[in-house]
Amino acid sequence: MSALERLGLAALHRLDPEVAHGLALKALRAGLAPAPGPVTSERLKTTLAGLRLPNPVGLAAGFDKNAEAVAPLMRAGFGFVEVGAATPRPQPGNPRPRLFRLSADRAAINRFGFNNLGMETVAQRLSRPRGDGPVVPVGLNLGANKDSADRAADFARVLERCGPYCDFATVNVSSPNTERLRDLQGAEALSALLQGVMDARATLPRPIPIFLKIAPDLTFGDLEDLAAVALERGVDAIVATNTTLSREGLTSAQAAEKGGLSGAPLFEPSTRVLARLSQVTRGLVPLVGVGGVGSARQAYEKIRAGASAVQLYTALIYGGLSLVGEIVRGLDGLLERDGFASVSDAVGTGREAWLG
Repeated sequence: MSALERLGLAALHRLDPEVAHGLALKALRAGLAPAPGPVTSERLKTTLAGLRLPNPVGLAAGFDKNAEAVAPLMRAGFGFVEVGAATPRPQPGNPRPRLFRLSADRAAINRFGFNNLGMETVAQRLSRPRGDGPVVPVGLNLGANKDSADRAADFARVLERCGPYCDFATVNVSSPNTERLRDLQGAEALSALLQGVMDARATLPRPIPIFLKIAPDLTFGDLEDLAAVALERGVDAIVATNTTLSREGLTSAQAAEKGGLSGAPLFEPSTRVLARLSQVTRGLVPLVGVGGVGSARQAYEKIRAGASAVQLYTALIYGGLSLVGEIVRGLDGLLERDGFASVSDAVGTGREAWLG
């Protein structure tokens, strides 16, 4: 991290977290953030559900909810970028304050509630030319309006509108901040929802991969049911995991705030879920590891636990955007150290250590 980036982060941390987040997006759009382009090597190049990635480290949804900074994020070193979540209609989300830094835990709690400008604005922004910079896959996280009469149908509506401008889309039924949204992870409800999304995909001029994002707070039986539905409906990848409702081991004063916890404390529980899911799915569907990734070692652990690629977000609050390149270069070194010729060769090689 440069001295300038360190000063910038220190200044942002003196502000309200949501205000700081907005300023960070403005800085990106103004070209004030590092823009090294995607870091890559022959070891790092990989595929995810048919998508060609220069490296397996992606940006998780939530950082750029409204597709404000797609082009600069494509130049930030990520191998792929996910924006959103977008809902059919704009919605303000939950009242402020709704984002909390837990600096002592290198974590965050949010209860945003799918605040976004709606699918029309997001579709217009995704349809814009992205300049002459690096081309990395850009996906959209699909959400549902809080007051929708048919939340399951909302996911298909957003896909129909925005799908022509995305390289993949993620069905997000795992946010803890929209009441009863996680009920859609039940086998029967999820099956019907995914069928609607797949029907919507069939209408797109260019069919795109569909990912499913799950919660970390699931039993082994829940995971088995969910995996069976995902495989039956032809989901192209499963993202494990979203934020957690657990507060185990936290020391920060704001640990009792309601919402989803992300960051360092999520690394171990989300990686255990990832490993179990890898065991249950038997390699039949690729997995994306999310939760607590803040270093090359942690990205590598996710891959060895069964992930074909990883995503991060909260770690950027503490490590800045230059962290992306540090993680990718460090991951390349770890793969080389252990004799792996490619990312795919390392996937799942350390899974058993997480299954105890």
